[in-house]
Amino acid sequence: MEERLQKILSGLGTCSRRQAEQWIQAGRVRVNGQIAVLGQRVDQQRDTITVDGTALGQAPARQYILLHKPRGYVTTLKDERGRKTVADLVQDCGARVYPVGRLDRDSEGLLLLTNDGALANRLMHPSAEVEKVYRVTVDGYDSGALERLRAVREVDGYRIQPPRVELVRVQGSRAILTVIIHEGRNRQVRKMCAQAALEVRRLVRTAEGPLVLGSQRSGTWRYLTQEEQRQLEELLRP
Repeated sequence: MEERLQKILSGLGTCSRRQAEQWIQAGRVRVNGQIAVLGQRVDQQRDTITVDGTALGQAPARQYILLHKPRGYVTTLKDERGRKTVADLVQDCGARVYPVGRLDRDSEGLLLLTNDGALANRLMHPSAEVEKVYRVTVDGYDSGALERLRAVREVDGYRIQPPRVELVRVQGSRAILTVIIHEGRNRQVRKMCAQAALEVRRLVRTAEGPLVLGSQRSGTWRYLTQEEQRQLEELLRP
């Protein structure tokens, strides 16, 4: 089946769609020995695709991994400072998978990893507006804290949608909140809490779109079910 070349390249997990377009425009990609052009349609089973002279293999089997990321791991495949990475936790999954989005080192919870570059790109694109749910333990809670947090409309100079915030439990000035956002900017929930004069003590992502962490133990991973994969595709369908 013929598909656009940049879609095939990103789907292999080799690069993002934008990077693929840049490679093609720079003349780094060839199809059957000929310099490729942007938008060219290619049959991956029939045609030979090379990048910088290196032939690409057949598309690997798609794998979708749901990891319960523990605190203390960085969301990357390799860390120059020698810190523990999420790649250490999924070494036995049978494929080279990449994290979709990020959880900072001190955060925990649901993290999707996949070798499906096309799905990852769609999921991370701002236009997807995928709902993300966090359970956040904070200090500094008072009677006005919920309204202050709900009123946050900007993070790092970018406008955000109104967050949904609910109180789960409170004891003195410490509280557990449910915070629901749609953007997922770098350390967004922590920065929102700082604007509301709240100090984050613990942050756990419990859901993203149709994916739910549930009772999965910290540090463990599982494959997505076919139904979860179908729901993701449905959510991201244009």
